[in-house]
Amino acid sequence: MKSRALVAGVLLLTWAPAARGQDAREQELEALRLAIEQRKQRIEVFEREQNGLLDALEAIDQAVAAALEIAAHREREAAEAGATARDLDAQLPDLEAQLERTRSAMATRVVALYKTGELGPAQLVFASQSLRELLDRVDVLGKLLAHDRLLYARFRAEQQALDAARAAAAAAVERRDEARSQLGQRRAQAEQERAAKQTLLAAVRSDRARERAALDELEAAARALEEKIASLGSEEAPAPPAPLVPFATLRGQLPAPVDASVVQRFGREVDAEFHTQVFHKGIDFGATLGDPVRAVAAGTVRFAGWFRGYGRMVILDHGDRFYTVSGHLDALRVAMGNFVAAGEPIGTVGDTGSLRGPRLYFEIREGSEAVDPLAWLAPGAARAKRKPDPRDHSADSGSSGASAVPPAP
Repeated sequence: MKSRALVAGVLLLTWAPAARGQDAREQELEALRLAIEQRKQRIEVFEREQNGLLDALEAIDQAVAAALEIAAHREREAAEAGATARDLDAQLPDLEAQLERTRSAMATRVVALYKTGELGPAQLVFASQSLRELLDRVDVLGKLLAHDRLLYARFRAEQQALDAARAAAAAAVERRDEARSQLGQRRAQAEQERAAKQTLLAAVRSDRARERAALDELEAAARALEEKIASLGSEEAPAPPAPLVPFATLRGQLPAPVDASVVQRFGREVDAEFHTQVFHKGIDFGATLGDPVRAVAAGTVRFAGWFRGYGRMVILDHGDRFYTVSGHLDALRVAMGNFVAAGEPIGTVGDTGSLRGPRLYFEIREGSEAVDPLAWLAPGAARAKRKPDPRDHSADSGSSGASAVPPAP
């Protein structure tokens, strides 16, 4: 019975992951196919109409995200299948030893039967001197036969368990290798999508008309964010599980949301190429892809998802109409309605919605008014800053909160 249960358990290790994961893998690949098709369509619109840059960028970023999500799943599958193969391989010596002991026991019985001859058991029975002795010998013979049947059945079950374990280990190795192969394919696909993004941005930078159109789109994206935050003020926010420290009292004390230098400051600048005044409503941290992004203060997640011009974005409500905005995120660690404590991770640095590679865009809003985050961060919270390069925002992403206005007289 134990050996049969082992056979069933071993086979379950082989079949269950494959059966469970097949539908999910097909759904993931279909989602990626649709994302790539959407990217192609939006780039075609942009090429044809010289407009819709942010839509095209968002479509590329979503295709990259879909490919990387599948890659992450395949990486987990490879690790799980590898662990299963190692576990099964570790069982094989015990199963082989157990089978060998049973085989030796069977060999001993075969030798014993051989020595008694073809009529040995019958002679043993009929050599009885009395009826009682006859019955006792028949009983003993019956027990020996039952023992031999059980021994043979155990041998067959243990052989099946060993064969099943070997087959399951081989299947797990095959799943691991397949997952690793698909992992490489999806990562390569993500890199192809990123290359498409760089090609698109290069085309924009080489065309004045497209750059000007991009600035208009960025201004519209900044207005859309303002409207979004204004709408949050009119909606009832979920009650936090504990009273919040008044955000206004934290001015000059906040930690940086990420361990990186500020590469784009808050405020008004004159665009070197178009001679327009550009107002940056937040700051950019020159962080590394995958760096953790933390909540600077406790609050409730009022938005977590894709936002045109800002990529993946999180808006935290800190009470008293104070909000923080974190854009260009890669992975999100929170969802709508979550309460997060100060210092808790809300996502990781990415380049979604960014025209300048991985970075974190960060805003603080009092109501709908943007305030300078550097005035709220603790001294030394942000690392050494450099003077912004005017070329950085000649066609900056909406995540910079940039709005072009007529030049000052």
